[in-house]
Amino acid sequence: MTTVSQDEAARTGGDTPGAATPPPPSPHEALAPRRDFAGTPGAAAPSDTADVTADVTATVRDVARRAKVAARTLATANRMTKDAALGAVSDALVTAADRIVAANAEDVERGRANGMSDGLLDRLALTPERIAQIADALRDVSGLPDPVGEVVRGQTLPNGLRLRQIRVPMGVVGMIYEARPNVTVDAAGLAWKSGNAVILRGGSAAASSNAVIVAVMRDALEAHGLPADLVQSIDAYGRAGGVALMRARGLVDVLIPRGGADLIQTVVRESLVPVIETGVGNVHVYVDATADVAMAVAIVLNAKTQRVGVCNAAETLLVHEDAAASFLPVALAALADAGVVLHGDPGAMSFAPGGADMVPATDEDWATEYLALELGVRVVPSLDAAIEHIRTWSSGHTEAIVTKDIAAADRFVAEVDSAAVMVNASTRFTDGGELGLGAEIGISTQKLHARGPMGLTELTTTKWVVTGDGHVKP
Repeated sequence: MTTVSQDEAARTGGDTPGAATPPPPSPHEALAPRRDFAGTPGAAAPSDTADVTADVTATVRDVARRAKVAARTLATANRMTKDAALGAVSDALVTAADRIVAANAEDVERGRANGMSDGLLDRLALTPERIAQIADALRDVSGLPDPVGEVVRGQTLPNGLRLRQIRVPMGVVGMIYEARPNVTVDAAGLAWKSGNAVILRGGSAAASSNAVIVAVMRDALEAHGLPADLVQSIDAYGRAGGVALMRARGLVDVLIPRGGADLIQTVVRESLVPVIETGVGNVHVYVDATADVAMAVAIVLNAKTQRVGVCNAAETLLVHEDAAASFLPVALAALADAGVVLHGDPGAMSFAPGGADMVPATDEDWATEYLALELGVRVVPSLDAAIEHIRTWSSGHTEAIVTKDIAAADRFVAEVDSAAVMVNASTRFTDGGELGLGAEIGISTQKLHARGPMGLTELTTTKWVVTGDGHVKP
């Protein structure tokens, strides 16, 4: 059996060089990224989960075993040790910025050649400034309280037994994600601070960037006296490696997918390892009848245009019919000036000012996460109609209401079933850093075990500690 060490994987990076490019993948292909999300179908991979070879399975399971051993080191490490390691890795990333940017340029060039959208290219691209920001986010994590050992609850029973429920690490966290080299660092940092080892499958779109980033982090950990296997990549084994990771139940404690709908649903459907589902962001902003026009325009512009290739960017604008005449001409003109392509229902189209081109919207628009300068616009007759639209089309990520009516805001918050609800604020605030969690490992749209931005606490579980004095059950 041929295996590839982590250092070899870091040098070679990504999927097998020279592999043939497959035809566009179907939703049923294992770990097949959507072409409209990932921008590139990636290197050749098995067409279904049955094609994973015994060699790949054995190698990935060996990676998971090494991760499990490495995680024991952090399970007993104090906060000072973990924070110092995070600082060392942060410094190493900044020192290696030129190497990382050079590798990232290869990924960006490959993505552009494969037709990746501008929004996704922006998400993929790294600069020295962005690397410095990623390193700063890692330092911010070191400044957060350590959740490990926190007492969730406790009591002394009438028989004298003392109970404590405390937070403990998950153990080994697996990540499968697309075209997001920042996630490589964020996932590792959050995993380490919460006492976990991490196994990464970052996809071929960011293979060159991730290879260098993982190598830098491993070297920094070893230099600091910690096991390099606290972070490992299985990119060298392609989608087959991702499938093997999904099957490593008992060695991998939790799996977190981040990417397009097809990737996420494939992991949810196929994984034997417990999954925390992160969802796509079909995000809505609702402008209520009493909304302040200037405030609403500013929020909508920020939610749509501040950064388009992210899951908390707005994709649909809903406007109460009583606000449409005063709000829409101003908002649509501002959005058009920002380069946004508008997809409107008949009500919205009737308010489009000169110079604001708008194409008729269909149900496909209401269902679409554009990740681009495009926006669906609909006029609704009531708050009830806005909530019903959101219930029908939302992915459960983030929704916002702009209103002066406290009762309307309270109803919206109570009746909209999404992971985050904003009142008079941009949807762009659904972010671990913005909410004070430090870097996030993802935004969960499910209800168990975590929901919304996932920080340190969400990467822990609990155990019961029962202390007695020779107690036996009568």
